[in-house]
Amino acid sequence: MTAADEPGFSTLSIHAGARPDPTTGARVTPIYQTTAFVFDDVDHAAALFGLQAFGNIYTRITNPTTAALEERVAALEGAPAALAVASGHAAQMVVFHTLMQPGDEFVASTKLYGGSINQFNHAFKNFGWNVRWADPDDLGAVRGAITDKTKAIFVESIANPGGVVTDIAGFAAIAKQAKVPLIVDNTLASPYLIRPVEHGADIVVHSATKYLCGHGNSMGGIIVDGGVFEWLGDPRYPMLSAPRPEYGGMTLAETFGNFGFAMACRALSLRDLGPAISPFNAFLILTGIETLSLRMQRHCDNALAVARHLAAHPAVGWVSYAGLRESRYYELAQRYAPKGAGGVLTFGVNGGYEAGVALVARLRLFSHVANIGDVRSLVIHPASTTHRQLAEAQKIAAGAGPEVVRLSIGLEDVADLLADLDQALA
Repeated sequence: MTAADEPGFSTLSIHAGARPDPTTGARVTPIYQTTAFVFDDVDHAAALFGLQAFGNIYTRITNPTTAALEERVAALEGAPAALAVASGHAAQMVVFHTLMQPGDEFVASTKLYGGSINQFNHAFKNFGWNVRWADPDDLGAVRGAITDKTKAIFVESIANPGGVVTDIAGFAAIAKQAKVPLIVDNTLASPYLIRPVEHGADIVVHSATKYLCGHGNSMGGIIVDGGVFEWLGDPRYPMLSAPRPEYGGMTLAETFGNFGFAMACRALSLRDLGPAISPFNAFLILTGIETLSLRMQRHCDNALAVARHLAAHPAVGWVSYAGLRESRYYELAQRYAPKGAGGVLTFGVNGGYEAGVALVARLRLFSHVANIGDVRSLVIHPASTTHRQLAEAQKIAAGAGPEVVRLSIGLEDVADLLADLDQALA
């Protein structure tokens, strides 16, 4: 099939990775709720364990339901392979475990989800992995943060919580010059709005818990292998470029080519660290993806209407949403996400911290939860919750200052959302 013959996004969302069950004829991908799989014979088992044949051994490593999810997300991202894991945090851990050695560094955008900032600043240090922070709006500062110990660059395509759109191509150029992979968290955009691989990303990660699932009912994470980074011959990445003793001296980048990184994540990191996704959760996320294009467009349309309404409200000091023409990120949004700037926005309520907390308490239709990407509209005050563990300067740098309220706009009738906001702000 040529590029011109590739099915459209909505078609891939429904059909990629999905085939009628060969035994029963079931049209929907079954939930293979099993821990282990029967081998044909001793030779078959040996070939599977030696990575000489593809197939299922144990659900911690592979599962047919999970494989369908992986194939679907890879197709939507325009990439050769993907790996599903237990959560977005698990996806980040597996990626960095595959790339990093003790004492290594990576450069990360200061505008990230608070949980990622915490994971990078604290949990990763237990592995000897060190982060160097850089303002994503200052590419010169990003270049200046790179050292001879740098092994990767990490950004979000649309940053949480502020809805900041990242210049992915600008970061990709820096990463290419430094000969390190660019990792893009594409959770807030989803591949419906942005496909980072097309802009130079080497690895894409998702919290599938959010928009891919879309219904707030399942935890999951996805790692997408862009298939273009040259791992082979680069001694800085021994998990891919060096012979692996546990697989008879096999060099994964050589054996598996453009999906070598995904295979290393599966066979070396997921296998031993163990953050496997449940087949049931994989099934629910697969089902959610079937309506991704419809949902994301409605999320974007509703969010733009809410952002415009709040921008004109006297109780609101400012609104951060890249779909607004006055946003400093509007041009980047038109370049990278012309179908919409996503469903998450922040705004500053007049009165600071106390006013932000009070507003959240007064909302009725918005649910006060620590999540985004649900069909239901959600609200949180980041400074007192998701970003609470950060110092004040870190909160402000991440777009989570004391007056900030984050909204994840759902699929309700937008008039009802505006009415709820108006009564809470009154």
